Amino acid sequence: MRKKTFAAAVLLAATAGLALSACGSGSDSTAPVTAVSQESDSGKAATVLDQPFAKPDLVLTDTHGKKYDLRKETQGHPTLLYFGYTHCPDICPTTMSNIAVAKKALPKAEQDDLRVVFVTTDPGRDTSTELGKWLKGIDPQFIGLTGDFATIQAGARSVGISVEPTTKDKNGKLVSVHGTQVMAFSPKTNGGYVLYGENATVDDYTKDLPKLVKGANP
Repeated sequence: MRKKTFAAAVLLAATAGLALSACGSGSDSTAPVTAVSQESDSGKAATVLDQPFAKPDLVLTDTHGKKYDLRKETQGHPTLLYFGYTHCPDICPTTMSNIAVAKKALPKAEQDDLRVVFVTTDPGRDTSTELGKWLKGIDPQFIGLTGDFATIQAGARSVGISVEPTTKDKNGKLVSVHGTQVMAFSPKTNGGYVLYGENATVDDYTKDLPKLVKGANP
């Protein structure tokens, strides 16, 4: 597995960044988030963190228009957290679909225990209703959250994922630039201890989910 060590002193200085992606735009940028030092690389999709992140303290609105306290509602449950938007033509739907397919390979009880949370990075367009329609076509059990952009941005950054305001590209198309990592939170500690990049496949998630639902390392 790949392991990354977070250097506290450099983290406070915020002198390094993680890659951002504008879904469908073909552009990349960086923002100062956190510093990491890679110790080894086995080619696995999962990156196990030496120092897990605390779950974001987010209270947003779900697809039913009700308040959803992320920490409270997912406490003690294996949780996958992703920041993206429904108008994304490629990375976001692919990531969610990969997880949905892999989830079906779990026993029913573990499927019901798993929380997959999709937090929009484009709340101006992603209303509760829009999120509900989009996620229903992927997996009705997935949780969609929307709300104040500043709150969402702060929550993402608390786990080292950058989110930028929705802007127009050179063709006048609205795009949301955001980190494309999926973070897994342990049901034992509620800490975010595993990261997946946008290149993680269905097979990667299918192989790892049985361990993640138990809070084990993939």
